[in-house]
Order: sequence, then structure tokens, then C-alpha cells
Amino acid sequence: MVRFQRRKLLASCLCVTATVFLMVTLQVVVELGKFERKKLKDSNVQDGHRDVEGEPKHLKPFPEKEALALAGRTKVDAGSYPIVLWWSPLTGETGRLGQCGADACFFTINRTFQHHPMTKAFLFYGTDFNIDSLPLPREAHHDWALFHEESPKNNYKLFHKPVITLFNHTATFSRHSDLPLTTQYLEGVDVLKSLRYLVPLQAKNNLRQKLAPLVYVQSDCDPPSDRDSYVRELMAYIEVDSYGECLQNRDLPQQLKNPASMDADAFYRVIAQYKFILAFENAVCDDYITEKFWRPLKLGVVPVYYGSPTIADWLPSNRSAILVSEFSHPRELASFIRRLDYDDGLYETYVEWKLKGKISNQRLLTALKEREWGVQDINQDNYIDSFECMVCRRVWANSRLQEQGLPPKQWKADVSHLHCPEPALFTFSSPASPALRGRSLRELWLPSFQQSKKEAQALRWLVDRNQNFSSEEFWALVFKD
Repeated sequence: MVRFQRRKLLASCLCVTATVFLMVTLQVVVELGKFERKKLKDSNVQDGHRDVEGEPKHLKPFPEKEALALAGRTKVDAGSYPIVLWWSPLTGETGRLGQCGADACFFTINRTFQHHPMTKAFLFYGTDFNIDSLPLPREAHHDWALFHEESPKNNYKLFHKPVITLFNHTATFSRHSDLPLTTQYLEGVDVLKSLRYLVPLQAKNNLRQKLAPLVYVQSDCDPPSDRDSYVRELMAYIEVDSYGECLQNRDLPQQLKNPASMDADAFYRVIAQYKFILAFENAVCDDYITEKFWRPLKLGVVPVYYGSPTIADWLPSNRSAILVSEFSHPRELASFIRRLDYDDGLYETYVEWKLKGKISNQRLLTALKEREWGVQDINQDNYIDSFECMVCRRVWANSRLQEQGLPPKQWKADVSHLHCPEPALFTFSSPASPALRGRSLRELWLPSFQQSKKEAQALRWLVDRNQNFSSEEFWALVFKD
């Protein structure tokens, strides 16, 4: 999360290019603040009853020419722009007038704007989404939008139909979401083709005198994917150098022991010496693909991958990774890796795509070309900005339909936007298996998943009731017989 916040802070700072724009934003905050103070004052005069309009105000048209001139204004009519309210402290922005092509919206984390008549959408960050505080009652013109790039272990109830279908707009790792983040950990085609960190095969063969053929680096132990159980079993059949806290048998240099160093050049150099890396995700979900997969491809190391069942759709070439799912037992996988380790010609077929700089997967190339955001690229919006603008543009599109006397478009997420199957534990019949018994954390994921189903159903019922509720009410429903 620290790395995520660093990237966000950098992108935000780079976007602030003119003092005038800051002045405009300040003016908007002032204007909206005046409106809120006036509304609260009026509410007090009316003994706590506020005048609620039956229909939301239409938005003032915002032509492209006017949008381009926005930065030059000294005063902005706050009532002219829709308010998009983050129901999360993710961005830290108390008020910003953001321009999205020909449209503009006011983005804020200030919850005092919840009942403002120009508030059109609420944005949620999945990791922060909880039942303690939701913007209820939900008005008919209030869209809910979810941004969630993390695995289900951070918030399992979001991954069930009753909850995901609460949202109108989504940005998730699924290719089916409104703003797919499937390639969120991949900067672009160039880093895949780059030979910067590639260690020649002969040098790797020489290094095999002191290094294992496989490397494993994980410090998040016993996650829902149960990866440590598999790796532990695999270690019974082939040598694995494990540097992280999970199954550790080898130490990194002291300066690289901090998890923040995993993107450091020196860490890359260590990992690049190996022929294979165990790239196991912490959860098994379609299209949930992290740096664990992309990093070895960038370094010229062959990933031995376990995670997304749809990973074949994202491989740079048909032969660029070894898929654990194709082997019936760790023993069979170990045998195959030993074969590649001793056969240079066969091993090179897995790095040939990189040596030739040829990516044959058109799906991957198209996804990278067409995505509306960049990764660590100051010349492109980041995915948070793109998410905000997607919602902003949709709000404006519906306003224009209403201006024409047409019904607004109804967006609604479905289960394909964020879904993961029930966690499954590995079971083996070999002597290594008894060591797994009594490991409490790995045993908790299945009941946790089952309870999250009840939580999702309870939450949906309470939100559909459209009244504020207490945590006591929620948990009473969850554990109701």
C-alpha cells in the first residue's frame, strides 16, 4: 500500500503544473463550502428538515472549448459541475476540479458533500470498503463505483454477487470490469523485450554450482492460494532457494531484506541469476495477475506459475512460462524442471521470445495499447485518474440524455466484474504432508469464505432497505439461524 500511495503522490504532484489551476481549485472549494454552510444554516432554521428536490439538477453543458479554457478562469460556478465523492481517504484530495476531456467534475473525499444536490457518484476503494459507514440512504441519482485491484483476502464479501452488483461502475483486475486493471503491474511491451537484466544461459549454468535451479521469495505466508503447501511439497523433490519469510532457507543481503527493496535494481540482479522462479499468486482468480508473473519475464527468468486460471490468455508467447496446473503432482513438476535444467536447447525455447524480442500474443499487445492509463509513466494518467474520469464522463453522458428528454443509461456490475472461486487446499499423500496439519491460518480461509457469503447477503439486504444501520444489526443478520 505504501508503494501504491507513493505512485499516487508522484502522479498527483506532476499533474499540478500551474499556480492558476490551484487557485481555481481553491475557489471551487470555497464556493462549495459556502453552499454547504448555507444549506446547514437553512436546515437549522427549518428545525432540522431540509428541502429535498424531487429530481437532481441537470448539469450545465460543458463544451470542449470551454473545458480547454478552464485553467484560465478565476471563478467557477460550483453548481455547474457534478461532485464525485470518494467514500475513502485513498486520494487524500479534499477538493479538486478535474478535467476529463471535454468534461469536468469536482472530486473530493469530504463527506460533508454527501447530500449536496450536485453529488452524482460515490467512489469506493475495495480495501477500505466496510459496513461501518455507507452513504445511505442512497438517492436514485447516486451511482456507486468500485475500485479494487487487490486479491479477495483483503475483502472477501466484495467477491459475491449480492455485493458486487451494488455497484454501477467498476475498475478491477477482471477483463470484464468497466476499466480492466489486468495489466496493472506491467509497464509496457518494452520492459518485456528488454535484455537489461538478462543473464546469459552459460553464466546461469555456472551459477548453478552455488544456486538452486528454482527461487522462491514470499513473506505473506499461508494465503488463500495455499502456495506454501505446494512449495513445501515441491522441495522434497527439487532444490529451491527461498529468500522470503515463508519457507526461508537462504538470506538476502541485509540491504535487500526490506520488502520495499523488491523493486530495487540490486534485488533484480539477485533474482535474474536463476533459471526458474516460483511465481505463485496469493489467490486464485481469473485475470488476477501480479508482479509475481511479470517480474521474472522482465528479468529473463522462466516463471513457474500458479494463480489465474486464465493466465494462458496473457502469456507473451505460447512457451514463456511453466504452468503448475498442467502437472498432476509437485513430483511431476520437479521432474520437468530438472529436464529443462539439464537440456540447454529445451530451456532456451522458454526464453526464445525474449531473445528475439517477439511477443506473439495479440490479446496482450492490444490490452497494453488500448488501456487508458499508464504504469510508472509521467506522460499518462494513472489508473486512479482514469477511474475517476470514466465515472465523470458517464455522469455527464447521462445528464446530456436527460437534457434531451431521454432516459439515462443504467450501468450495473455483474459477477464477472469481480469473482473468485472458493479457496482450495492442496492435499498430498507423500511423507511431507503431515507437516501441514495444525497450520491454523491455511485452515481458516475456507470458513472465512463461507462466512463472507453470509456477510454479502446481510449487507445487500440492509443496503436495499436504504436506511443507515449499525454494526450490531449487520452481525445479527450474519449469524442469524
